[in-house]
Amino acid sequence: MNRRKTDYYDYNLVAVILLLVSFGLVMLYSTSSYVAEVKYGDDMYLFVHQAIISAAAVVLALVLSLVDYHILWYLSIPLYAVAMLLMGLVMSPLGVTRNGARRWLRIFIEFQPSEVAKIAAIVCVPVIIIMLGRQFKGWKGCVPPLVAGLLLALGAYVFTDNLSTAIIILAIACVIVFVAHPETKPFLIIVAVGAVLLGVLVWFLWNYAGSSGGSFRLQRTLVWRDPEAYPDSGGYQIMQALYAIGSGGLFGKGLGNSTQKLGSLPEAQNDMIFSIICEELGVFGGLIVIILFLFLLYRLFFIAQNAPDLFGSLMVTGIFAHIALQVILNICVVLNIIPTTGVTLPFISYGGTSVAFLMVEMAIALSVSRRIRFKRNQQDLWGEVSDFA
Repeated sequence: MNRRKTDYYDYNLVAVILLLVSFGLVMLYSTSSYVAEVKYGDDMYLFVHQAIISAAAVVLALVLSLVDYHILWYLSIPLYAVAMLLMGLVMSPLGVTRNGARRWLRIFIEFQPSEVAKIAAIVCVPVIIIMLGRQFKGWKGCVPPLVAGLLLALGAYVFTDNLSTAIIILAIACVIVFVAHPETKPFLIIVAVGAVLLGVLVWFLWNYAGSSGGSFRLQRTLVWRDPEAYPDSGGYQIMQALYAIGSGGLFGKGLGNSTQKLGSLPEAQNDMIFSIICEELGVFGGLIVIILFLFLLYRLFFIAQNAPDLFGSLMVTGIFAHIALQVILNICVVLNIIPTTGVTLPFISYGGTSVAFLMVEMAIALSVSRRIRFKRNQQDLWGEVSDFA
């Protein structure tokens, strides 16, 4: 009797995660050493803080990856409720304001509850789709999972005033629904119409947006259109980031030799760290980072394609969508292709809680990979979740 091997561990995914985290720590030290010395009197202050959290998060992810991911099925409703509650608490005295934005929560530690909402969308939307069963195959069946994602997105926007995160949460839900739904053509039509409307909006903002007044989001649009005209209201950071990229050339100035990080580029270790990578390591270094992310996405795609059931496949699809969206948005902002969004570069930008929550997502993906069965009969993934749906 041949015993079928059911456990598989994606060491390729682990390797690329470790590479990204290690590379991120190197670049974080290079980028933040001057600012940390000036502000804290210790050039390694930010590096040590990030390194400790990253190491703990990697270990936690490896441990959590050994837990059966199906437990998330039973935790989905509590997770959704906790995400909404935590975002609501941002408006309470527990909320913390940074750089004029009230998006953080202090409960023992300081974190952004919108990160919990992303994981809630990744877990809960697949649960709703599977619970709908055959009803999901109709157009009306798309409404419940999309509404669930929309409510989380509205929570991120209303309670934390974070439009970029709200867009990411809603996009995660839309991608999961698109992948799970058997009909493709109607979605392609919707995407085409949406792209046209988005193009019209961009054209209108580019040509007819006012030169003064309006919300800070309109101001960001004006800065994106002509950063040199608004050096005191956001354009300065974008211009310095572009100067950094341009001065790096093909192979850069060398690791640690950036000049823009010496106070010229505000918060370089956060959203704009990709510009310092390009300045010190050149276009070549920037391409290496993009290649690492592409390989990470390839491994997530591989796991999603070979997952043992629809629940695991759709969760990893949501993780894929999240990572891809954040990387695209961050790099597009640095290159001034889109207005500033405040989205960090996964695993590389400074932010301990961001790395921790990303590692939770990686733990989910690795847990799904452990149950991959390569030599299996062609089965309907819908049927494979019937035991716990």
